Amino acid sequence: MTQYDSKLLIIGSGPAGYTAGIYAARAGLEPIMVSGFQPGGQLTLTTNIENFPGFANSTDGNTLMLAMKEQALNLGVKIIEDTITEVNFAQRPFICKSESKEFQADSIIISTGASARWLGLESEEKFRGFGISSCATCDGFFYRNKEVVVVGGGNTAVEDALLLSKFAKHVTLIHRRDSLRADAASQKRLFVNDKISVIWDSVVTEFLGTEQPRSLTGIKVKNVKTGEIKEMKTDGVFVAVGNHPNTEVFKGKLDLSDEGYIITAPDSTQTSIEGIFAAGDVRFGNYRQAIVAAGSGCIAALEAEKFLQEK
Repeated sequence: MTQYDSKLLIIGSGPAGYTAGIYAARAGLEPIMVSGFQPGGQLTLTTNIENFPGFANSTDGNTLMLAMKEQALNLGVKIIEDTITEVNFAQRPFICKSESKEFQADSIIISTGASARWLGLESEEKFRGFGISSCATCDGFFYRNKEVVVVGGGNTAVEDALLLSKFAKHVTLIHRRDSLRADAASQKRLFVNDKISVIWDSVVTEFLGTEQPRSLTGIKVKNVKTGEIKEMKTDGVFVAVGNHPNTEVFKGKLDLSDEGYIITAPDSTQTSIEGIFAAGDVRFGNYRQAIVAAGSGCIAALEAEKFLQEK
C-alpha cells in the first residue's frame, strides 16, 4: 500500500475543497487532496451558472470546477483521484485509507459534499442537465415564462415551487401523497399562489424528450391510487426529494446531525475533533450554494493553518 504523509489532507473536491487547497497551498502547507468519487462535486452537473461572482456572462459548472482545479494545481496542490474508504481519527497524525493508499496528516479538511436524491429512473440519467435539475436557485432563471414541474412534498420542494413561480409561466408540484410534509406557513403561501398547481397521489415514471438536441419535453405521471398513467408536457423538471451528505465513512468518528451532516463549532469549520475541519455542503446548515461552499473552504484552510502553527 502506497503511503502519503502531509501537513494537511483535503478529502473531497468541489468549490469547498479546491478553495481550501488554493489557500492552503499559498500558506505553504503543501496540501494533498483526495478528490473523491465525483471530482468537482454536484456543480459539475449544473449547465448554467449566473450567480457565481466574476463572470460577466453565464458559465457552466464543469468549466468553473476545471478552472478551480487548474488554479489549485498551479499553486502546488497535489490532487490524487481516489476515494477514502476508512479513517482513524483516534490520534495524530490522522490516518485515512483508500483501497490502495494510506494517507497520514496532521490536519484534515473534509469537503465531501452532499448528493441530491434522485428518482432512480433510467430516463432521468439521460436528461439530467438537459431539462432535469436538482437546484431551483441555480437554474430557475433559465425557465422564465416556461412550464416547469417540481417533484417532492417537503420544505425544499415547496420553497423551490415558490421560487420558480417568480420566473416560470406555471409551476406544477407533483407529490406521491395526498398531503405535503412542508411546514404550515410554506404550504399556505403555496396554496394561495395562482401560478402553482398540485398533482396529488402521483409519481413520475418516465422522462420524455429529444435526442438531437438532447432536451426534455415531457414526463409520464402515474396516479399511485388508480394506476392511471398520463403524459404531460413540460420544459423542465426540478427533483426536490432531498439531499444526503457524503459522510458514511465518518459515522462514529465525528459528531453528525440526525441527517448525517457534520456538526461544526459556531462561526467555525472546526469539527468535534481538534485539527479536523469541514467545509461546504457536508456541514450542517441551510445554504447549498457554490459561493458559500467556497467561502467555507477558505475559512477551513485559514483555521487549519492556525491550528498547525499552534501545534
